Amino acid sequence: MKEINIVAKVDNLDDVLAFIDAELEAMDCPMKEQMQIDVAVEEIYVNIASYAYEGKEGPSSIRIEKTADGSAVAITFTDEGIPYNPLEKEDPDVTLSAEERQIGGLGIYIVKKSMDATDYRREDNKNIFRIEKKLS
Repeated sequence: MKEINIVAKVDNLDDVLAFIDAELEAMDCPMKEQMQIDVAVEEIYVNIASYAYEGKEGPSSIRIEKTADGSAVAITFTDEGIPYNPLEKEDPDVTLSAEERQIGGLGIYIVKKSMDATDYRREDNKNIFRIEKKLS
């Protein structure tokens, strides 16, 4: 298990992705899964940086580890921002054209579709969001 503690601001996205990619490479994560994980990490982290602290900066941590059986990688995002469960957001109607669709929600939809498991909980005044991706 490895963890990075970083100020939640969009400018730190490159550092977050570099940390995740280094760990995934050390786990011999296949490139297909790494690319899917990178998209999910970017979406979740940018949402935390943009909205969790209502325009201000605050602490965040990202932890990466293999699951107990070693078949998947799990990434846990923790922040002390306003309570928000992105999994409660209704999925966008992807049958509509981009012009007809409501703004927002597509990123978390992609995360839910590309990861094998997603979980949110609020604990000790912290948002804790976890994703899992099976390794082939």
